Amino acid sequence: MAKVFTISEGLENLGAIRTGGQGSIYKAKRGDTISAVKILPTPIHTEDENDKNYRDFQNEVSKLKKVNEDPNPNVVKILSSGITESGSLPFIEMEFIEGPDLEDLIKAPHDPVFTISESIKVADQLSNALAHCHKVSVKHGDIKSNNVKLNNKSGNYMLLDFGLSIMSDEQRRTSLRHAGAIEFMAPEQNEGEMLLESDIYSFGIILFELVAGAVPFPLNNNGETSRNAVMISHMENPVPDILTLRQENMPPSWEEEKKAFEMLIPAWLTAIIAKCLEKRPENRFSNGMELHDAIVNSITAKDMFVYQPVAAPTSKAAIIPVVAGAVPLAAAVVPAMPINSPPPVTPPLVNQKKERTAGFFGTPFNDLKPVVIVLGILLAGLVLFAGYSSLNKPAAEVIDTAVVNAENERIADSIANDQRLNDKRIQDSLDNIPRYVPRQSTRSSGNSPGRGQGKGKGKGKKNK
Repeated sequence: MAKVFTISEGLENLGAIRTGGQGSIYKAKRGDTISAVKILPTPIHTEDENDKNYRDFQNEVSKLKKVNEDPNPNVVKILSSGITESGSLPFIEMEFIEGPDLEDLIKAPHDPVFTISESIKVADQLSNALAHCHKVSVKHGDIKSNNVKLNNKSGNYMLLDFGLSIMSDEQRRTSLRHAGAIEFMAPEQNEGEMLLESDIYSFGIILFELVAGAVPFPLNNNGETSRNAVMISHMENPVPDILTLRQENMPPSWEEEKKAFEMLIPAWLTAIIAKCLEKRPENRFSNGMELHDAIVNSITAKDMFVYQPVAAPTSKAAIIPVVAGAVPLAAAVVPAMPINSPPPVTPPLVNQKKERTAGFFGTPFNDLKPVVIVLGILLAGLVLFAGYSSLNKPAAEVIDTAVVNAENERIADSIANDQRLNDKRIQDSLDNIPRYVPRQSTRSSGNSPGRGQGKGKGKGKKNK
């Protein structure tokens, strides 16, 4: 590319990459290093602390430098900042990331929707980038699909373009009124306000677009009427049903089996998206750290994310998040699943260290693996003990039988001996009993003096 204008001394301009109301991005070269330079539209004519624009720029740059004090694999590195030699425009120089952005990845010849596993990967890595920035109180303010790139070298998704981060509040209000990416802006940004929760809302729009194949409120043209319609939709209209849009945008090239599988969106993912897209900032995640924790905990199934919308949706087309489990299409219009619904079958992450697959028996079985292992060990011990006892049982029975038989013989001998002794005692007793001789034998030998005497005595007593 031909050189357009001089950015700064030693920083060669290789041509524009993208231009817009919030500034332009140029590809540049410093020595042998290729970089990307974001040039802001508001000029700074004097590099003096007394100049409010210059002072604001320096303050925001000092905040931005904190982002790179601790490098993050999902955040672009800030290399330098300054004022251009031509036009006196503020700029920041960032590392150049080679690879497509999300906007490119959902256009032909690519599929219009991301797979669930790849959507979860984006959610994890982009929320990690937001958590890293929000820890040092840096608000990005311009999160959209063409500001997130897939790094061809690392395979990571990276957050780019911190242009709005170095603008003053007044510059942001002016810039946002002419912003091109109004489809990704939070309701409060329409009034020039930028919060940590604004980044959360834009994050939700990106995830919605990847899963559904379209943003919730698309911009038909860049006319003022269309822009106003999108702004009002963000502030007032319910979010369309993400499942219906996903089914409508399924790639025709996918087999029916894959389509059916890809409609099984984890309920925690749709719930997180719904919470990010709440109209009021206080109803969203408060910052990137809270958002990232919810996503990581849901992926690892340590703490399934539970969410209910603050206000009931006014239309059946609104997203109705459920508590846990995969959400079939028909579940999109029911109030909610019960709290004790089964946990979701989360597709495995791609190129992630914390991969988790449901396995053959599903996620609940995986969660019970430690318990199952312990029970298995105990059961194996009982089986071995029972086997050992059964092997030694015959020998024990032989020994016990011999002892019992010997004891029985001893008892039988004792009983027999006692019986003999008793018989002998009885016989001896019988032999010692004197014989009884009947008196009849005496009476038969002669007269009966006894009878006569008895009568005589009786008579005598009577005479008395």
